[in-house]
Amino acid sequence: MERRVVITGIGMITPLGNTQETWGNLIKGKSGISRLSRFNPDDYGASSNFPRIAGEVKNFDLKDQGVDRKTIRRSGLVGRYLLAAAIEAILDSEIQLEKEDMYRVGILVGSNLGEAHLWEEQSKVLFEKGPHKIAPLTVPLLCPNMPGGNLSIFLGVKGINLSSSTACAASAHAIGLSVDQIRLGRADIMIAGGTEAPLTPLIFSAFNQIRALSCFNSEPEKASCPFDRRRDGFVMSEGAGVIILEELSHALSRNTRNIYAELIGFGMTGDAYHIINPSVEGQRECMRLAIEEAGVKLTEVDYINAHGTSTLVGDISETKAMKELFGEEAFKLAVSSSKSMLGHLFGASGAVEAALTVLVLKYGILPPTINLENPDADCDLDYVPNQARKADIRIALSNSFGFGGTNACLVFKRFE
Repeated sequence: MERRVVITGIGMITPLGNTQETWGNLIKGKSGISRLSRFNPDDYGASSNFPRIAGEVKNFDLKDQGVDRKTIRRSGLVGRYLLAAAIEAILDSEIQLEKEDMYRVGILVGSNLGEAHLWEEQSKVLFEKGPHKIAPLTVPLLCPNMPGGNLSIFLGVKGINLSSSTACAASAHAIGLSVDQIRLGRADIMIAGGTEAPLTPLIFSAFNQIRALSCFNSEPEKASCPFDRRRDGFVMSEGAGVIILEELSHALSRNTRNIYAELIGFGMTGDAYHIINPSVEGQRECMRLAIEEAGVKLTEVDYINAHGTSTLVGDISETKAMKELFGEEAFKLAVSSSKSMLGHLFGASGAVEAALTVLVLKYGILPPTINLENPDADCDLDYVPNQARKADIRIALSNSFGFGGTNACLVFKRFE
């Protein structure tokens, strides 16, 4: 018998706040992008047009969520964001983990750059103070699986514990692969998501060298403008997103009051094309495979939460992929980019955007694509410009496409 998978909890830590704050601000069309405060580019001799904007998580303190000092100390920033989002998601789901078989509960976490700030901090220590001054926790904190590992220790979860690192598709892959674990009978509950904290001098400088970042410094809240003619790159952001995936009969057996949606399809492709530039074919086929697995018709898809990064090539490529797949039906779709308000959370984007897509299905409100004032002629779909919109959404997609041509698409259905 098919094991259906539903979403029973969500948690987010983003530049717009926690889960409720993020959703509330998004449907108001509020931007979380502000002037960079984590470091001063002038200290590194940056030119005047160096990017000085970011989506920063503000007023964040894990102690507010009851996390002990030892756990906080042994968790890097990436790990702390993940803990915060996971705690929110578990509380939202009302799962009492102490009553569960912990070997039937798993964790799968995606991250792109991991504890990037730690690499830079400890490299500076090495060169300035010598090898004997390196922090003892450096090695475990730099292991890509450690955010999920620390989460499992904190929660006492003993089932599947995996990590994914597939660029900007990392947490979408984590969610899709978690569904597979439940369908295969390896788990009843999966805590899936992603986390990222890339706001460091080295990461900023590296992305700026490939001209990927927006340099619209004068008005930070307007810098991320997917599908607009003015766009000049993405805005780097940080945070985490977690969703609780649960086998349907298991969720019903505990009389859960909170089933957001059902995850019915997952597609993955590799472009085999270019290390940075996307492939229309690869993105199109990724969506096609996800919809095929979901067992729905193209005409049944109502909404797509686009990857929509606000890059010159990326936005056009994704638009072409949607038009090639859906044909004339593409012009009937509602499409929006939450990155217009959140910026690009890299490996955490897929999980945050999956959570937002689930909220769209539950509440019937489409977040807008803000800053869409002069649409690119090649970007001619309905991107829900500038204002949220009520809509009856039954089937929705969430797209995540990463460097190296790694693509993921998730298909959600309103729970009925």
